[in-house]
Amino acid sequence: MSSVSLAPSILSADFSRIEEEVLKVAKAGAEFIHLDVMDGVFVPAKTFGPELVQRIVPFTANMLRDTHLMVEDPEALVDGFASAGSQLITFHYESYDNDEKRWSCLRRIKSKGVKVGMSIKPATSPEALEPFLRELDLVLVMSVEPGKGGQAFMESAFSKIAYYRKAIDAIGKHVYLEVDGGINEKTGRICVDFGADVLVAGSYIFGHDDYEDRMARLRK
Repeated sequence: MSSVSLAPSILSADFSRIEEEVLKVAKAGAEFIHLDVMDGVFVPAKTFGPELVQRIVPFTANMLRDTHLMVEDPEALVDGFASAGSQLITFHYESYDNDEKRWSCLRRIKSKGVKVGMSIKPATSPEALEPFLRELDLVLVMSVEPGKGGQAFMESAFSKIAYYRKAIDAIGKHVYLEVDGGINEKTGRICVDFGADVLVAGSYIFGHDDYEDRMARLRK
């Protein structure tokens, strides 16, 4: 099993003491902090805006602020999140209905000096991201339907992870391969075996007594 970076998702954190929650996962050695942004349109739920990213900047010096836009028009939000302190912005392939709009969003993110990622929903073919792969810093495979925490892992994600591992290795560029949804000790281990190098975990980490122990289990 290769090395893996962990991206605790604050969607599952206690927002009434968010600074403390972020500090705890930072102390436990998280390499990323995952910020799920939802607009109530692309997905049913609605979460937070750029102000939350700005709020946690002082507590995330050693973590990559990994912002996942699950919204209808991600390009419209890029400037706000980049200015607030997002260091990596991922948007969904399915947010737009044509590649011209997808390229526009990708270039907008890059123009802000921010790393760019693209994500696919479980029903989307992995081939969809092929035209963009050389310009990406991260590919995010959703192993649940976006928009709600605590869902069960969809095993169809494994073949997509393997597909992207092969495709990324073939282009010879470092691109993070991230998996989000239903990650625990068992599913996380299999994802890494298939080639993932970043695991997003929310309810598996937050809400438990010992974050360090939980994260150590994921790294085994």
